[in-house]
Amino acid sequence: MRARSALFDVYGGHLRSRGGAATVAALVRLLEPLGFAAPAVRTAVSRTVRQGWLKPVRLHGSPGYALTPRAERRLDEAAARIYRTRPSTWDGQWHLVVLEALVARPAREELTSSLKLLGYGELGPVTWVAPRASPELSELLRAEEIAARTFFAAHEGSDVELAARAWDLDSLGADYRRFVADWEPRLSAVDPAAPPSAFAASQELLHAWRKFLFRDPGLPPQLLPADWPGHTAARFFDTSTQKLAKGAVAFLDSCLD
Repeated sequence: MRARSALFDVYGGHLRSRGGAATVAALVRLLEPLGFAAPAVRTAVSRTVRQGWLKPVRLHGSPGYALTPRAERRLDEAAARIYRTRPSTWDGQWHLVVLEALVARPAREELTSSLKLLGYGELGPVTWVAPRASPELSELLRAEEIAARTFFAAHEGSDVELAARAWDLDSLGADYRRFVADWEPRLSAVDPAAPPSAFAASQELLHAWRKFLFRDPGLPPQLLPADWPGHTAARFFDTSTQKLAKGAVAFLDSCLD
């Protein structure tokens, strides 16, 4: 885990629901159990400010940082997929993005990463598809100065086959099973009543789970294989997060106070 990623996880997992702001001192205390020293935290904050995700503010007379509107939209969209709060129903319409020109590297690599994070799968060099439109898509294309056509369409073939082509579901399913197998013994060694360790474990678990956002678009049930391992992994993540919540919140309160 890098300091910048840890910072995002703390804002998204905890601070977003508490006003989306914290003092520099609180951020340093929050990231300490994750192994980050104060200079690394300050560097991560500065970099995140330059990228437009945080903005400097004054909190109780002390320097602090708050989420920008852009960051709030990104974290809210991520939270809806992490905690699966959006409806799982689907009307059979795919959202397509067709680039008007092939994007050259390395801009293409960055665009590919961003589109995957928003839930789009690649059908070809200029064609991307998702089971639903991302509210961040227009802003992304505008920021990257990418010309594209977007529209909804029904597929005239098997939607299951289309999903399997746009996303590597076999590999994704195997990684979901590995996620549970790796984290079950790790979390069994954590004392959920010890605030610092509970907070650190919850953030490390969230960081590992958040990586699936780049690969799993949250497909509706009718497009997934039978006995989809992602469902078991999601239940494990939810249950583990709940077990660690009391200690994690106690640590958060002590740092913010």
